[in-house]
Amino acid sequence: MAFGVKHSRALVLGASAFSFALMSSSAAFTQALEAEAVTRSPEQKKQKQAKRQQAKPQQDAQTPAMNARAQIGAAPVQSLDTITAVATKTEERAIDALAPVSVVTLEQIQGLQPNRLSGILYQIPGVSVQERGDDPSTVINIRGLQDFGRVAVVVDGARQNYQRTGHNANGSFFLDPELVGSVDVVRGPTANVYGSGAIGGVVSFRTKDIDDVVRPGERWGVDMTGSGGTNSARGLGSIFGGVRADPNVDVFGGAVYRTQGNYKDGNGTEIGNTGNEIAAGLMKLTVRPADGHEIKFGAIFQDYQYSIGQFNRGPTTTAALRALNQGSSVYASDAKNYTGTFTWKYSKPDDNLWDWNMSLYGNRTDNDQIKTAHLSTTPSTYCGGGFGNNVSGCVGDKRGYVLDTLGIDVYNTTRFNVGDWRNAVTLGVDAFQDDVRTFDSRGNSNITTPGGLRTVSGGFAQLKQNYSTWFEAVSAIRYDRYDLHSPTVATGGGGDRFSPKITIGVTPVAGFTPYVSYAEGYRAPSITETLIAGEHATGGGPPFFPCPGGTVGLFCFLPNPNLRPEVGKNKEVGINLKYDNIFNAGDSFRGKINVFRNDVSDYIDLVGSTPRPPILFPTPGLFSQFYQYQNITQARIEGLEVETLYDAGLWYVGVAGHLMRGKNVATNIGLATITPRKITTTGGVRLLDRRLILAAQWSSFGPNNDVPAGYLPATGYELVNLYLTWNATKDIVFSASIDNLLNQYYRPYAIPGSSTDGTSQNDVLWSSPGPGRVYKAGLKIHFGGA
Repeated sequence: MAFGVKHSRALVLGASAFSFALMSSSAAFTQALEAEAVTRSPEQKKQKQAKRQQAKPQQDAQTPAMNARAQIGAAPVQSLDTITAVATKTEERAIDALAPVSVVTLEQIQGLQPNRLSGILYQIPGVSVQERGDDPSTVINIRGLQDFGRVAVVVDGARQNYQRTGHNANGSFFLDPELVGSVDVVRGPTANVYGSGAIGGVVSFRTKDIDDVVRPGERWGVDMTGSGGTNSARGLGSIFGGVRADPNVDVFGGAVYRTQGNYKDGNGTEIGNTGNEIAAGLMKLTVRPADGHEIKFGAIFQDYQYSIGQFNRGPTTTAALRALNQGSSVYASDAKNYTGTFTWKYSKPDDNLWDWNMSLYGNRTDNDQIKTAHLSTTPSTYCGGGFGNNVSGCVGDKRGYVLDTLGIDVYNTTRFNVGDWRNAVTLGVDAFQDDVRTFDSRGNSNITTPGGLRTVSGGFAQLKQNYSTWFEAVSAIRYDRYDLHSPTVATGGGGDRFSPKITIGVTPVAGFTPYVSYAEGYRAPSITETLIAGEHATGGGPPFFPCPGGTVGLFCFLPNPNLRPEVGKNKEVGINLKYDNIFNAGDSFRGKINVFRNDVSDYIDLVGSTPRPPILFPTPGLFSQFYQYQNITQARIEGLEVETLYDAGLWYVGVAGHLMRGKNVATNIGLATITPRKITTTGGVRLLDRRLILAAQWSSFGPNNDVPAGYLPATGYELVNLYLTWNATKDIVFSASIDNLLNQYYRPYAIPGSSTDGTSQNDVLWSSPGPGRVYKAGLKIHFGGA
């Protein structure tokens, strides 16, 4: 695919941002910068460290620097020592959080050279990713929960709620890993302060910012990266740069271009339409108008050009559906994602009353598609002698999906002491609105992804208490409310609920902190789950059933205005382990181990009516006339999660993973979205004064055989990856890697079956395998000046 005008806009955005930053760095404020380098920067660092120590005084004094500013040869810092606020919205180290929190740092991301977000999430226990090879969007699964917002995904604080109903996951988002500066993950509804929907957990992405590029002592800096790879024709180019234009003004920008051809799976089969082209840009402006205040404006633009659809290589088992299964469709897709953010933070070490954070955001995902091929040799009367059918439309037909999300998130922490008790009270309110608009010239997508408005709002109060160095308690209560409205379906819905949380942890001896937790989470039904209504088109074959409203189809979708929200009730016991100088000076061990059980009441699933013979066309077999999203009594998910790392300085080794099972309690049948076993072992050595890092990662995944009828189970597989990072100089870094060293064929998730003939959904079956062996190499060059 050619690099066209559309994609050049993202590069121009980033380049323009950096050019503006350079122009603004004039001699008029050079002297001010010199003074700022001596005064403001050390003072700000002391203030930030003091604030963190005040929030939790028993923390170690060491401040991690897991970004581009880390000096070559410096002592490594464990990722679990990274500061995070994802669990309680108060800053603390991940290892100290009384919650299953994991962090992926920029240093780790750059060493992995990920082509997709799944590449940076392998080592996180409880987390899996559902991806189609022909669709660059990502679906994150936490503890077996995904789809329709069960996992809250935020990028720079902006929620990513895009959803298009098809044969694959219901809920995805677009984000190129080259834009990512770090990732914070909290598993389970323990993060209910983050808002409605997070019964599975929260994944918070921070995009790159000026501190990731401009080093201490520099006024400006630029990082340029280029890489390439095999399987097939993979290429990446990026540039990020920033300038401290004034002691109180930072300007940062960047651009990314990525391309690849169709890859082959581990069996050597080319997976059609897995080639794509991505262009992206971001810009950030940070202003500090007064002491303690920081205001940040951010903008991200991404443009994904790809084709979705697969050749039908599967069997056709019934004559009635031969017209449907004789070919599949290909859609040329242009997905654009726009994110705008405004954040205002206020914090001063001597102000215990206010520690303020306000975020306003808007996010749009606009996916335009045009049908370019229907893989059939038989012309269709439905298409006037052209190719196509009444499910997917005719060649040349257009369809589009737009989701606009507007949101606000405001919270403040007040700290006070009562005797030996240190208290932090956090109060917050948040709200967002999803506006879904669907266009399909044939009308089918308007049925399966109905348009409408969903408004979700809530507030929370949290009390975090510490006594001496050995006791901590976190208690919270959250209120949520939602409302649904649709211009096309004469039904809606709404509801509200209070959700509590309590966590207690003790540290009887230094380094050993067990804790217990109970937390509830609340997920409002989505627009699609509540309002989907109409016939499923026949695909050119005969209709089976009449539908309400006088239409006919293979079956009928029914809305459910009485659909109740899901409530997750999570019980958890965990242990945090933190030891330094164990065998040698400077070595360290970090570990988080936890067991959990999440009982999800009123779990929502698509349920078919009792099978019966077709009414409108005599066909052997029994089929469901109606499909409707309904509440089942309960889903139960339970498991063990482990994340450990021992770092001796010159070498390190860690094991992370989970054992998990999930059931529909009413039927005792397993959930299709569970990954029963994942164990990732990571090890590496640091040579040549720690300038050369050699690492290996082995991930072992167990198959999910306990799935509902009609699903094709996921495969069990082993992924072995090798990584090399060589800091040739302080400004030049060479990276190389081999992904899937064993060249294994794998399908990482269960494949849904057809609702009518029992075969797998072939477009998902043939797009789900991951790539076989991939060789990659890259070079990053830094420029900077005072």
